[in-house]
Amino acid sequence: MPPPVNANDSATALAADADVARLLAARHHDPFAVLGRHPLPGGQACVRAFAPATLGMTLPDLDVALHRVGDSDLFEYCGPVQGLPLRYRLRCERDDGRVLEFFDPYCFPPQIPERELEAFAAGRHWHAWWILGAHLVSIDGVAGVRFAVWAPEAERVSVVGDFNAWDGRCHPMRSRGACGVWELFLPGLAARSVYKYEIRNRFGGEVLLKSDPMARLAELRPATASVVIGPSPYRWGDGEWLHRRAGQRWLEAPMSIYEVHLGSWRRREDGSFLGYRAIADQLVAWVQELGFTHVEFLPLTEYPLDESWGYQPSGYFAPTRRFGEPDDLRHLIDRLHQAGIGVILDWVPGHFPRDGHGLARFDGSALYEYGDPRKGEHADWGTLVFNYARHEVQSFLLSSALYWMKEFHFDGLRVDAVASMLYLDYSRQPGEWTANVHGGNENLEAVAFLRRLNELTHGECPGTVTIAEESTAWPAVSRPTEHGGLGFSMKWNMGWMHDTLQYLAHDPVHRRFHHDQLSFGPVYAFTENFVLPLSHDEVVHGKRSLLGRMPGDEWQRRANLRLLYTFQWTYPGKKLLFMGGELAQAEEWDHRGTLAWPLLGDPRHGGVRQLVADLNRLYREQPALHRHDFESRGFQWLRWDDADHSIIAFVRRDDASAVVVALNFTPVPRHGYRLGVPAPGTWYEALNSDSRFYGGSDLGNPLPLHAGDLPWMDQPCSIAVTLPPLAGIVLVHAPHAGNSTCRSDM
Repeated sequence: MPPPVNANDSATALAADADVARLLAARHHDPFAVLGRHPLPGGQACVRAFAPATLGMTLPDLDVALHRVGDSDLFEYCGPVQGLPLRYRLRCERDDGRVLEFFDPYCFPPQIPERELEAFAAGRHWHAWWILGAHLVSIDGVAGVRFAVWAPEAERVSVVGDFNAWDGRCHPMRSRGACGVWELFLPGLAARSVYKYEIRNRFGGEVLLKSDPMARLAELRPATASVVIGPSPYRWGDGEWLHRRAGQRWLEAPMSIYEVHLGSWRRREDGSFLGYRAIADQLVAWVQELGFTHVEFLPLTEYPLDESWGYQPSGYFAPTRRFGEPDDLRHLIDRLHQAGIGVILDWVPGHFPRDGHGLARFDGSALYEYGDPRKGEHADWGTLVFNYARHEVQSFLLSSALYWMKEFHFDGLRVDAVASMLYLDYSRQPGEWTANVHGGNENLEAVAFLRRLNELTHGECPGTVTIAEESTAWPAVSRPTEHGGLGFSMKWNMGWMHDTLQYLAHDPVHRRFHHDQLSFGPVYAFTENFVLPLSHDEVVHGKRSLLGRMPGDEWQRRANLRLLYTFQWTYPGKKLLFMGGELAQAEEWDHRGTLAWPLLGDPRHGGVRQLVADLNRLYREQPALHRHDFESRGFQWLRWDDADHSIIAFVRRDDASAVVVALNFTPVPRHGYRLGVPAPGTWYEALNSDSRFYGGSDLGNPLPLHAGDLPWMDQPCSIAVTLPPLAGIVLVHAPHAGNSTCRSDM
């Protein structure tokens, strides 16, 4: 056997070595060039390890010591290595008296296949959480955690945590080349380990401490570190739901959405948050009682600031720890599914906060965001805009969308602030934005991203939906991409919401002058697949609660609110109501508190809750009220021009039935008001928002109404009804009850 290499000679050579100098300065992009085992002539090898706060180090498999290089914390053994396993251990005597033995991280080869990295770099990796982030793995029988992070402008990236005293010199990562990904396997590390990445920018030398963008769990705020977790052991019980969902024709199905901010729906008596599991049974029971088909959660992706309500997320793969663990969220969704309730997640791909631990200038460069502030900053919100032109950002965001649908079984995504993504001049003055290559104000990269998002989610997760919060006249938001649309399933009807709330804010005596705010909506109602939103945005920032926005005395305000809900539930489009609306809260929403649950003891407020439940029941049970929500054949005006009386009336239809709706927006009862109806026979009042059960004056049409043969309102038959004050009535046809000479097809 050749004699061992002289350790002193080797140390002298190493001390002058540029690679070692860069490693000791924590500036080396390839620590594996220095650390680990390296062959020497004559079948010998050199083993090097970096270990601060260490008195001595040995190779227990050979029972030989490593020698300190100079006065550094680098240790080295050069000599025979016969009997040293491929995956060898190191033993350290620490300066605090502890003796540690562990596998050397630098004796393990790269683990992520090149094809996966190439797909990520090309914007074609839709499951990037499989490769990036922290993963519990076993390599050659050695258990540990594989870390991987994208930071192409870094000179050096290290994994830091309690396990290495947050010292970035200890575990520098391997660069995987041009793709910009850094990787390292730390043997012996276990689940629940807390970590971050220490990143040194290769140009300015700035050292940054960042949470993992692909972390699947984070510390509870205000702490900001990432947490290692393993694959979920959760056993789902919603298989039947998912099977039905895949075959459902959601366009024709009823959809009424209960929008929930989880932190303020209910709280414990001490004011602290209820967890995902603690809230599950209560929320399921409440939503079932109200009859909503879906729950939509304001963002549950991890976020630093409570006051953002989740709309400034920092963790695109981590459920917020405010309410528990990821499996606790799975339990909540599972319970909702088993109760027949769909679940939608509010998802924010438009912008992210500037917090130092997050995505902002992640590797010291504009990485996730556009570099030009005229394109990459939202001045209104103080946030940064994703760079949709960058392929890796596309992989990141598309993977996030699929992650929530596949790993947590969400049935859809409500995509926040789509208008801010589509327009380069969104909320910007002249000179504050740059035009696209065609000289226009459209963000062409964001348009392409949104189309791809919708194609991908609909293709990969059959039966799921995407809903755009889009407030402009951008065409074909909810039309297929192959027809030139953006590909969303649905879009919020902000025009209907603004017009209706503005109209109802007028004193009834003045409403006749604003009648077009009621009658104009159907002109565009079928240009998109619309959701009618009365969302959280309408009950905050001094706008007052929905009840508080209504004019008149106490009785009139509640009557106006009941009229608003009756209009919403009978008008074409799917429905969305923010929590608390069903209680007729007088105060606007405050995320720091909870809903005004004691109001349920007041029959006037309990009546509004009952109306919402009955509207949901009627909406589900009457196909005419939902089957053609997005088609003009499902709606026909009976009276749109009665401005003098502030009355509108219309028919909702499906292929076999019809429902007649009449709404009186004044406090004056209208007796003997003649309505055209589309079919003979008997009609009955299926719902009256003025009913005493809802807190009304109980004026209406309690007896069956028989259609006479007098044509009216372009209908072959007609009936005379009483329209209650500030109320709506819904009339349903009973074709085999009574006699009539009127004849007509439905």
